[in-house]
Amino acid sequence: MTNSYKGKEKEMGGKFGLIGTITYDRISYESRPSWEGVGGILYQGGVLCSLGKKVFLYTNLGQELVSDVEKIIKKWPKLQRKGINHIPGPGNQVLLHYPESEERVEILRSVVPPLDPIIVIKDLPEFEMLILILNSGYDIELRDWRKIVCSASCPIWIDIHSLPLSKELNVPRKYMPLPDWEKWVERVTFIQANEKEMASILGHPEKEPSKADMLHFGERTFDLGTKAVFITLGKEGVLVMSPEGSKKICSFRVNKVVDTTGCGDVFCAGTAAGLVEGMDPFEAAAFGLKLATKAVTARGIEETYIEVS
Repeated sequence: MTNSYKGKEKEMGGKFGLIGTITYDRISYESRPSWEGVGGILYQGGVLCSLGKKVFLYTNLGQELVSDVEKIIKKWPKLQRKGINHIPGPGNQVLLHYPESEERVEILRSVVPPLDPIIVIKDLPEFEMLILILNSGYDIELRDWRKIVCSASCPIWIDIHSLPLSKELNVPRKYMPLPDWEKWVERVTFIQANEKEMASILGHPEKEPSKADMLHFGERTFDLGTKAVFITLGKEGVLVMSPEGSKKICSFRVNKVVDTTGCGDVFCAGTAAGLVEGMDPFEAAAFGLKLATKAVTARGIEETYIEVS
């Protein structure tokens, strides 16, 4: 049965597995104040918790970030911490710069090692959905991801995100072709990517993909077991593709943009939650965009959590 997304924010329940990286972001703009704080997978975790989901979080967390992270997640009673593995060092440190009219510049200063899949595999029977967010591109090894996918019986969501980005430290990251993308998405239920990530998947990161390119990609993924693909289009909204058809869902109007960091993450969490509640992909995407629109009026994890709650 398909549910309406209107008024559903307070009614959702369920259990989610969430794999990704907690980052510490230093963010600068040409015409807005700079700011810094923890981010990454905490955006999805916070939104899912605010929607009443019980969230099992799996990540390697640098010891120097533990205090900052605990100040935030102690307010999220739905978050399960046993999958947070503390490791020595500064954690995943990122510099992000947003030019006025160009692609954002991302520089990795330090990273954490890939996640061990064993604890995730043990908990898989608990989940109504499993989500992998490739925040850094170092999050998990492909061979370990395949072990998880092959062990899972629940729907799986993957956000390609940083996977196509070059892995050098202390230099601007560049989009690279992603020839092994099929191995990452085979038997995955839902796929999320933006236009630049889609261009990398198609083998031409310098070329903007056409709608026909994206629709062809969708057809290829359906043969691999995917039920829906979500291509985020920035302020234009999202292109949703499923075996039943494709549709562009337009963004909601917002009066003032404060910060766009994490908006794709909020969309992911809202849409995934909607899907678990029985919405079809198009309705779920509209719900996810509704939350992402709220998120652009906030800055950082704590403000975003409050805004979407």
